[in-house]
Amino acid sequence: MYVGGVANILVQVENPKGSLLLLAGGSERLNVGSDGTFTDQALSAIIRNRDAFAASGFNILLVDKETSLRGAVEYMGRLKRPVTIVAISNATRRTAKALAQGAKPHKVVLASGELDAHSGPLDGVADILHDPALLPPTLVIHHRKDGCRVTNPAGVAPFQAWAGDRVRKVVWIDGGTEGTGGCASLGYHGFGGRDAELVSEVVDFAAGK
Repeated sequence: MYVGGVANILVQVENPKGSLLLLAGGSERLNVGSDGTFTDQALSAIIRNRDAFAASGFNILLVDKETSLRGAVEYMGRLKRPVTIVAISNATRRTAKALAQGAKPHKVVLASGELDAHSGPLDGVADILHDPALLPPTLVIHHRKDGCRVTNPAGVAPFQAWAGDRVRKVVWIDGGTEGTGGCASLGYHGFGGRDAELVSEVVDFAAGK
């Protein structure tokens, strides 16, 4: 399925509750082919749980790097609303840039987010948006032991204070597997061993529970 000439992967379900845009972190590139397969980012927490998100009753779009998020939101909105962007790590900055440029999802999930100056050395969501009014209702999910240098858990509380009631809920994840540490997809940063909890929180929020 193409958005603005860029290949993405669309999964539609019967009687959907809404639509989820799934964004990988890191390079953000899935490398989607014309045959509907992809070669990169299969271990990303948001991407590896794509089947669970669909099984929970949502249309899903696996979004490749060059895709316009504004265009993707509009496309999925024509299929089923509400539309929720689910972004992890570096993709949270991409999401903020899209919001600043006029993307209008109904909700946003920021998982292991690059949120503000306390998160790390990069400009975070707050730095990019400047105005919390640009945030739709937002869910923040973070692991207490996230060891990635750009998603320090210390960024969560200041971001929540900045965003005010735009952040509807903050979910702290404990336990799981450390993996190779740092920004590893199967470590604390990527909610290794806590996939079911991650999926449950995302789908409940997206469904309005």
